Amino acid sequence: MSISLEEHISSRKTFAIISHPDAGKTTLTEKLLLFGGAIHLAGNVKARKTQRYATSDWMELERQRGISITSSAMQFNYQGFVINILDTPGHQDFSEDTYRTLTAADSAVMLIDAAKGVEVQTIKLFEVCKRRGIPIFTFVNKMDREGKHPIDLMDEVEKVLGIEAYAMNWPIGDGADFKGIYDRETGNVECFTDGLRKGNDDTRRTGHVDDPEIREWIGEDLLNRLQEEIELLDMAGNVFDKERVDRGEVTPVFFGSALNNFGVPNFLDSFLELAPAPAPRQSNMGTLEPASPQFVGFVFKIQANMNAMHRDRIAFIRICSGRYERGMNVIHNRTHRKMRLAQPQQLFAQERTILDEAYAGDIIGVHDSGVLRIGDVLAEKDGIEFEAMPFFSPENFARVSIANALKRKQFIKGIQELQEEGAIHVFRDLNIGVEAPVVGVVGQLQFEVLEYRLRDEYGVEVQINSLPYEIVQWIPKDEEKIRILKESSMSMVVLDQDENYAVLLLDKWKANWLSERYGIDFYPQPIRE
Repeated sequence: MSISLEEHISSRKTFAIISHPDAGKTTLTEKLLLFGGAIHLAGNVKARKTQRYATSDWMELERQRGISITSSAMQFNYQGFVINILDTPGHQDFSEDTYRTLTAADSAVMLIDAAKGVEVQTIKLFEVCKRRGIPIFTFVNKMDREGKHPIDLMDEVEKVLGIEAYAMNWPIGDGADFKGIYDRETGNVECFTDGLRKGNDDTRRTGHVDDPEIREWIGEDLLNRLQEEIELLDMAGNVFDKERVDRGEVTPVFFGSALNNFGVPNFLDSFLELAPAPAPRQSNMGTLEPASPQFVGFVFKIQANMNAMHRDRIAFIRICSGRYERGMNVIHNRTHRKMRLAQPQQLFAQERTILDEAYAGDIIGVHDSGVLRIGDVLAEKDGIEFEAMPFFSPENFARVSIANALKRKQFIKGIQELQEEGAIHVFRDLNIGVEAPVVGVVGQLQFEVLEYRLRDEYGVEVQINSLPYEIVQWIPKDEEKIRILKESSMSMVVLDQDENYAVLLLDKWKANWLSERYGIDFYPQPIRE
């Protein structure tokens, strides 16, 4: 029996996982893959020699530092669904990559540390999801450790983030007294056991809250507390409304412990039931429906050297409508030229499988020789455009110079490819060649990653010398104004990758002074003709 285009698309669930660093995001990703049957042994994101590493952390530096630096895309099948997980960096220095990745997601899973509550980076990422109006599901992690009271956590989500919270399940006890979770819809209890903590799934115990064995397991004090808290939720809590969940106005909340394999299967099953299929997208030609027969996709990420053996370069494409077929021809909207998508791949961190077909909602990777850029649209017809990708102006600047002149070719290639990934912003000093570019980044940690990747992936040692500038602004090509800025001790005039004039400035106050004193118009982004 053939499956229709609509049925293929409706089975897709594409979501990103967002959180503050150390909330357990990559661990949750691993456990979703584990319980979804995609992997057989979950890795630990922390870098210890005796442990496996997280599947989604493919870069060696991620494994050394125990953090996610790049966004990873992974696809697997589970219970009739095709699941596309986008694991994102939590560290604020890499928020530009995370924000771009969120444009490819239909929903988001927000992870909260039970001890720390809603943290700064979570707030920023939540705001991006809210602006896009995508559904947000909340997983409160580390319930087996001492933390804030669940009611206080729910209240914090509502007050800090401005979204109503509805508890799908409820923790029984916490910290050392954590006994499990109670499903509010069914009345069933899943018990938290030491066996689960040690990875022994055979010890998983479930039963109804009225079962004598379950009641004995919980104990009278915690049963009374559970009853009181559930009555409070039923009387004073929010009402579950699927339509408001779909609009991003209510977040379903789940409790558990990802590291200890607890609460994740319950969450995954409920999430797949509630999370949206691929949604229509607004374009310059109106609303683009996922089931439209025309293939349309956009590049939201480019990654060089995922496979160190082949020094490849992969462009991540979110399919927005239609069906991809192996070897199909598409139009590249920026150059208006035909491209053949010869060997797009299904991605699973570093692992790849050549695809014969893919559908709206899927994330595919295509080999790119340097033609594609982030934000490019590929479609069967020319002219389709989506809203511009989020742009983050760099706040830290440094001159990067090569230590060994014989490595000039590798250095230029490395800087160019990392710029095309969107990992760094590269500017050319008008007085110096390409051997010592000025690099701008959002956060200082990106300089460490740049130095590491140039050495590890391109064999180039570099010197990174910080510059005193804090902001970059773009300016029209006006010879007199450019001369003034060149001669000023407060600024440095540079060219960006598209030969647009930009100026590095010491701070906002001095930028305002120069603007008012000389009548110079500064622009926060490149000036598009």
